[in-house]
Amino acid sequence: MDMFNQMRVFVRVAECGKFTAAAEILNTSPGAISRAITELEMRLRTRLFHRSTRKIALTPAGEVYLDRCKQILADVERADEEASGAQQRPIGKLRIHSFVGFGQYYILPAVKEYRTRYPHVAVELTLSQRLPELYEGSTDVAIVATSAALADSDLVSHLLGTSFSVLCASPEYVRDRGMPRSPSQLAQHECLILHTPAFPAYEWLLESDKGIEAMKVSGSVELNTAESMAMAVSSSMGIGVLPVYSALLGLANGSLVRVLPQYTLQRMNIYALHPSRRYTDARIRTWIEFLREFMPTVIARDAQVIERHGDLADEQP
Repeated sequence: MDMFNQMRVFVRVAECGKFTAAAEILNTSPGAISRAITELEMRLRTRLFHRSTRKIALTPAGEVYLDRCKQILADVERADEEASGAQQRPIGKLRIHSFVGFGQYYILPAVKEYRTRYPHVAVELTLSQRLPELYEGSTDVAIVATSAALADSDLVSHLLGTSFSVLCASPEYVRDRGMPRSPSQLAQHECLILHTPAFPAYEWLLESDKGIEAMKVSGSVELNTAESMAMAVSSSMGIGVLPVYSALLGLANGSLVRVLPQYTLQRMNIYALHPSRRYTDARIRTWIEFLREFMPTVIARDAQVIERHGDLADEQP
């Protein structure tokens, strides 16, 4: 048992990159974490981490050992689940990954409602801008948004719905610089650039009932999250592309207005992904079933709100 605990501590430290962060997650002290790693290295007779006063990093031996530990711990966890009946009833911990803004707006409320139905499932929700390596065993289900077709792989994908983005500016920006009336007029404005893996940063694909129009754009401010883009737009720094979920609050409270409301941009398919397994446990199965019910409803609701704001923008002189 000490060996498995040491392996769990080692994996958590490797993922966190700091003893203090691992200690906080594992609800113990940094000293206990340090002792566990030291004892593990003594048992293995090899150094697993390079340590300095500012950070720690895996040694080559540590990198190899990390992969093995993740596989072993995942197998142990799966064996426990099979013995406890997790294939038939949703119990235990469900590890979910999603992108930051999307996860905060959609997935966190979904988790809350899911747990009212399945209170015996604990949830670990990780939000980041990077897609996790699902076969490492640290994530059960990832919810991603992408404009491209998914690459062929052994992952199981479930289409949950389709969303899009809109162009927004602040009322002050529009008052000072004017409102673009056609995509070509965007060249006369300060365009804020959003870097995302899903779309090219310097080309906006504007979609209307007449088709898709591609516009090359440039700007002096570049950002990498939808949340920072929403703040920049509401601060009158320029015109920016905002996912529906990032634009809703600002449109509702008047800090944002839609630009070229007859157009939408960056249409995205939303998928739930999980590794292909011979047996899919009840946690994953019920979570996917719940998402397929929950996501289309909230996506359609938000799309209707956005379109109402677009109609209002069209009515303005």
